[in-house]
Amino acid sequence: MNKTFKTLSEPNRLHIVELLKKGPLSVGEIAENLELNQPQTSKHLRVLMNAGLVEVDAISNRRIYKLKGEPFQELDTWLNSFRYIWEDRFDRLDDYLHDLQKEDGSFNDNDQ
Repeated sequence: MNKTFKTLSEPNRLHIVELLKKGPLSVGEIAENLELNQPQTSKHLRVLMNAGLVEVDAISNRRIYKLKGEPFQELDTWLNSFRYIWEDRFDRLDDYLHDLQKEDGSFNDNDQ
């Protein structure tokens, strides 16, 4: 997973992933969308491929890139392991705000 984070830490590669989230694209389409030259785009795509984040389909003389699902599922699983922290903090914030409203006298049990 460290390799994924390191790969995505480069802004152009992150932008490529965001573009590919919408669907497969050719090198030329990616380069045009990001206003990069084609060799530079190809280099970033090669890094993304080596990290296992994208795959390529060769159709005639075009290379169409698309995201691979597995690495992003792994990231999602990893992030989910931290969700309980945020849920607990939001619950505590909700309790705190509820207590503030009671103290202020602006809380009405019918407001829930």
